[in-house]
Amino acid sequence: MATILRSLSYRYPWLYDSISRTAALSVGGEWRFRHLALQGLNLSAPSQILDLCCGCGQTTRFLVAFGAQVTGLDASPRSLTQARKNVPQATFIEGWAEDLPFADHQFDVVHTSAAMHEMVGDQRRAIFQNAWRVLKPGGTLALVDFHRPHNPLIWPGLALFLWLFETETAWHLLGVDLVAELEAIGFQVSGPRLHAGGSLQVIQAQRPGRGCTAG
Repeated sequence: MATILRSLSYRYPWLYDSISRTAALSVGGEWRFRHLALQGLNLSAPSQILDLCCGCGQTTRFLVAFGAQVTGLDASPRSLTQARKNVPQATFIEGWAEDLPFADHQFDVVHTSAAMHEMVGDQRRAIFQNAWRVLKPGGTLALVDFHRPHNPLIWPGLALFLWLFETETAWHLLGVDLVAELEAIGFQVSGPRLHAGGSLQVIQAQRPGRGCTAG
């Protein structure tokens, strides 16, 4: 069940963005947070990047700075309208992450930021399967999302954020082994790399083959 503040954040994206920017200070600010999952990837003008569950383009605007060809996908028409205004350099498509409207082997990188915690298990596994399908051999699924903290001092702040803005799926993710789910599909996984007292995890999962690789 969504909280009142979560409903307001959908209506007023600036509210959630403001809270997210404040939370990003725990890893050194928004710029660093948006680049966490991209570290070590070889991105350049020929690269095709899919920003999965792109929202209003919060991370998309950082992706286009690499000069790559960036496509953002989201299921919310309201969010996509704002994303097109925020990042006119990218292409935006309405669609579901668990049923991607793209050809096989189309992208070098599929990137998703703080979105998997909104999915139930079957949805998340379908999304990972679709990411595998649309990635080129050697391509990488790069994601950042919540993780169970190892620092007890982090728990109060994380719990407050989840109670105010998230649903039970976010709490569920804290107990999920994403690496195991990805490896079951066939990905070769690097990570998780943990940040902010363990409350954030970064995973890079490569589809075996030649192409854009994690360094």
